[in-house]
Formats: sequence, structure tokens, C-alpha cells
Amino acid sequence: MKLHELSPAPGSKKVRKRIGRGAGSGTGKTAGKGHKGQNARSGGGVRPGFEGGQMPLQRRVPKRGFNNIFATRYAIVNVGDLDRFEDGSTVDVELLKNAGLIKKEYDGLKILGNGELKKKLTVIATKFSGSAKEKIENLGGKAEVK
Repeated sequence: MKLHELSPAPGSKKVRKRIGRGAGSGTGKTAGKGHKGQNARSGGGVRPGFEGGQMPLQRRVPKRGFNNIFATRYAIVNVGDLDRFEDGSTVDVELLKNAGLIKKEYDGLKILGNGELKKKLTVIATKFSGSAKEKIENLGGKAEVK
């Protein structure tokens, strides 16, 4: 295959519709906008979400609570879930992702103290709960804050 033999996939390149270019073009005169009315005018149309005066969906749906857009979100893993790794291994975000324990890192990784740990591990995370740190260190492991 040579450069001059390349062509785009069929249907991927559409010709732009040239409106308002005479009666013979099929989209002349009113240019596909119909006769008069708000949408036929220049600058016409309604804002997004406007439903012709009916109470719009975003106002009809009940609102609950408060969503803090500045909140710090952590990927959470319990100490009991770390027991699946080999004794003496280093547990970090990548290892947890590969094991399927977390999907995303978000703003960091937090280890919580639910469950039992029976192996000595070095755990690297953004935050640890008090009980999680205690459980990891009681077995001779390390709880490293990155």
C-alpha cells in the first residue's frame, strides 16, 4: 500500500450541506428553517433546557443534599482485603488496580481497618485509619504515606 492509495473509510467524510444558495440547491430561500417563527430569525431559538414555558426537567426533579465539588475522594480498601497478597510484598495503587480491588485512584488511596490481616506487608497509601496502621504494624509490616 502506498500513500496515494489511501482513502478514508466509506461514510466517514460527509459533504457539508450548503444552505441558502438558490432554489436549485434544494435548500434555498428559507434555508431549511421554514416560514417565520422564532427559529427562522437570526439569533433565534431558545436556551438549552427551555421547554416552552413548561416547568423544565431540571426544576421538576427533586434536589437532595449538597455536593461539595472541592471534596477529596479516596479509593478505599480494607485491611482484610490485603490478606490475598504474598507475605513480605509491597502493596501500592498499581498492585491493587491489577488485583481488581480498586478501579480508580481518585485523589489518593485510603486503607481502613476492617477485617483481619495475617501477613507482613509494606503498604504504600495516601492515608491510613488508626486501626489499619496499627494492624499492619503489629505484624511487623510498614504503613508508608506517599
